[in-house]
Amino acid sequence: MKTRIRRMTGITLSLGLALSSLSPTVFGEGARNFSDVSGHWASASIETWMARGVVAGLSDGTFGPDKPMSRAEFAAVVNRVLGFEKKASVNFADVAPGAWYASDMLKAKEAGYIEDSGQGAKPKEGLNKQAAVAMLAKAFGIATTDVTARMNGMPTLAAASANHTLTRAEVLALLDKLVAGYGAKWLETAADGSGIHRVINKGGTTLGYSSASGVGVIQADGHAFKDMNRNGELDGYEDWRLEADKRAVNLASQMTVEQIAGLMLYSAHQSIPGSATAKYNGKTLAEGGAKSSDLTDDQKKFLIQDNLRHVLITTVESPEVAARWNNNVQALVEGEGLGIPANNSSDPRHTTVPSTEYNAGAGGKISMWPETLGLAATFDPELTEQFGEIAAKEYRALGITTALSPQIDMATDPRWSRFNGTFGEDSLLATDMARAYVDGFQTSTGRDEIEGGWGYGSVNAMVKHWPGGGSGEGGRDAHFSYGKYAVYPGDNFAEHLLPFVNGAFKLEGKTGMASAVMPYYTVSYNQDTVNEENVGNSYNEYLITELLRTKYGYDGVVTTDWGITKDSGPTPDTFSGRPFGVEQLSEAERHYKVIMAGVDQFGGNNEAGPIIEAYAIGVKEHGEAFMRKRFEQSAVRLLKNIFRTGLFENAYVNIENTVEVVGNPDYMTAGYEAQLKSVVMLKNKDNVLPLKAKSTVYIPKKFYPETVGWFNNVTPAKTDYPVNLDVVRKYFNVTDNPAEADYGLVIITNPDTGVGYSKADLAAGGNGYVPISLQYGTYKADQARETSIAGGDPLEKFTNRSYKGKSVTASNIKDLESVLDTQKAMNGKPVIVSVLTDNPLVMKEFEGAADAILVNFGVQDQALMDLMSGKSEPSGLLPMQMPKDMETVEKQFEDVPHDMAVHVDSEGNAYDFAFGLNWKGVIQDARTAKYGK
Repeated sequence: MKTRIRRMTGITLSLGLALSSLSPTVFGEGARNFSDVSGHWASASIETWMARGVVAGLSDGTFGPDKPMSRAEFAAVVNRVLGFEKKASVNFADVAPGAWYASDMLKAKEAGYIEDSGQGAKPKEGLNKQAAVAMLAKAFGIATTDVTARMNGMPTLAAASANHTLTRAEVLALLDKLVAGYGAKWLETAADGSGIHRVINKGGTTLGYSSASGVGVIQADGHAFKDMNRNGELDGYEDWRLEADKRAVNLASQMTVEQIAGLMLYSAHQSIPGSATAKYNGKTLAEGGAKSSDLTDDQKKFLIQDNLRHVLITTVESPEVAARWNNNVQALVEGEGLGIPANNSSDPRHTTVPSTEYNAGAGGKISMWPETLGLAATFDPELTEQFGEIAAKEYRALGITTALSPQIDMATDPRWSRFNGTFGEDSLLATDMARAYVDGFQTSTGRDEIEGGWGYGSVNAMVKHWPGGGSGEGGRDAHFSYGKYAVYPGDNFAEHLLPFVNGAFKLEGKTGMASAVMPYYTVSYNQDTVNEENVGNSYNEYLITELLRTKYGYDGVVTTDWGITKDSGPTPDTFSGRPFGVEQLSEAERHYKVIMAGVDQFGGNNEAGPIIEAYAIGVKEHGEAFMRKRFEQSAVRLLKNIFRTGLFENAYVNIENTVEVVGNPDYMTAGYEAQLKSVVMLKNKDNVLPLKAKSTVYIPKKFYPETVGWFNNVTPAKTDYPVNLDVVRKYFNVTDNPAEADYGLVIITNPDTGVGYSKADLAAGGNGYVPISLQYGTYKADQARETSIAGGDPLEKFTNRSYKGKSVTASNIKDLESVLDTQKAMNGKPVIVSVLTDNPLVMKEFEGAADAILVNFGVQDQALMDLMSGKSEPSGLLPMQMPKDMETVEKQFEDVPHDMAVHVDSEGNAYDFAFGLNWKGVIQDARTAKYGK
């Protein structure tokens, strides 16, 4: 039996991230990065307190170990070491209210170690030895002789006169000895404002726990450990010295079936705060009584009653609110059962707000980067890895430890609506980008590393979608039953696996492989060569157990895509459940089939009941021992991803750190530079770009047609400028009269012809299936298949999903008209076209009317202006082919890349994969040599 440690009085350690009030500090630099620390006699002490976030470097990039420490800096350090938070009501006479140290001087006065003698605190002056001894004795509650005794190991300081001014190094070294003098190998914090304690183990890890959870601290071998199950003993899973695998096995063996079932849940989408109808203690947020960071009633239910521990976060009010919400979640679940923390996750959240102005040195809500397809357009895996590293830091500061990304499907059908979320159609580029992205997210280094590259800076990467979702027949998407079939007319199934097996599963970093995989909704039609089942990928034992786990040796977490076990809706275009191929089974039977296929977790499910029912089904078929072993197998996989990210030790987020890290200026700059590198210049006739400074441009307004979202949310039509004119005016003069303009600038988006399914066609007697076109003008699918490759659905009485002979027109055809009208209005003067695109598109409709064409995949307006003005040079390359026409689109195979005839422009350039221009002409560099076809 291990004894519970007594709370140490007078020696609590406060862990504010850094001296956030110290204006002369630079944050985020480890002590070893300072040249004036390496080899210094006090380097060990400096590194210790730097690691604990108590002190940082100076604004000149040095640490300044031998520079005097001011009385204000001393107060700030002591306050953080000893957890002093209470403030006096009146400050010292010589402390200005707005001074950076005003708050710390109030705390020092209240704590009583700096007394108000009427002479002021003299905050800017240095601190002599005599005053330091007196202050430290009062602060620690010990005798002055105890303080001077600690100086014995510091000969220079011990021999110094009483008037000697202490240096920064001397103060930190003395603090190190004072703290060590208490004999423990660990120190516990005073609870912060939200009741969170932190415990520092010397030479070990930092623990965090909430006063409200009932969890305490136990000791073994002089170290502190969280007593997460509150039994007074050190269980294997509570011992941070053990490997994650061993801890996971120990914990899984202690879990009930109900607890494992909860672990196998992944929540439906959760916004912070909840939706307008979400209830907080029975009331909506608008009705009052709750904070944006509070948990909704539904969240409390699935966390407590259903034991759910994986939460998908969507929109957040602010980084600070997200961080506080995380801490509230962790405090709640820490007090439940075995104390398993929540593993919060996010879909990609770093996309741009185009109208937002970029200002060097300014921060934002979160760093903004191009879409995944834009990262692909850089053809730069190192940049993608940098994105992963930065995004991981921002995620961890928000309380997010799993990224539901990257999307590494090969986008081999150009019509797919999720094309822009991929790294494009090329398997080699997608493989390299997948590897870099996952390495960036998952790898911890230095003090952040716990074991094997994993640690406190790591974010689990859930790669998607196994075995590839980019070959939907006709380009339709499998979020709906009309797009449930992935087809392989080119017999190219194996290539779609390469970004997984050669990329995400073969990392260069120490974590080795992506920690989680998500199969897509699709039925990979006729690819099950063993059982010959045409069922959704997560239901398919061949795809999960035989192929993924056995052939390719993957033993990480497999999580279904969201909502696959719910019932389908009444029509193929209803956004609802996706039990493709198993519609006849009950919900519990679907869960059982997924589990037996080798999957560990159910995306979008908040209720544990069906999993518990599935367990009972398995017990009847295979016996209790078999099912218990199977459940523990999944539990171990899921728990490892929580252990490896350090959540069991400290799942709490430091709010000051969140504010400091998320969207900080350096990260905003990195994202903006990536945006610039992602833009592709396709055409530059007569070197019309870059434009001359203060040229006059005419920008026509853009018509935005009405759109209907997945949840039938309607965005009404409007006409407006497609760019922030305030941004444009910083580069060029703007006119609404083409006659006054030097150039026309038309900003458009790729053609939108719908999803490939039409209620109107169905009502008119058709089968509901219509073409997806990549051109603006009316397209009639005369070259389409007579008979679809795949078909059959309980909602349909036919199996042929062909759309041959049917026509569609882009809802945004006015974009095309705008280009052509502007060409006429400019009367021979140059026209520049900027295209924001999610897919390849047929360029021949407007290319001849444009003198210059820029293609982007989600950038800020300012990035386009920087490129058009010549402040930056285009360097992006096409991560896809631009088709010659829709006939070649119809003839290409959905599963084969690079199989279209491409557009050739008026300058003789073919818009093929890896094509792009810079100011000198066609780009030919190491990227095109490696990836070009």
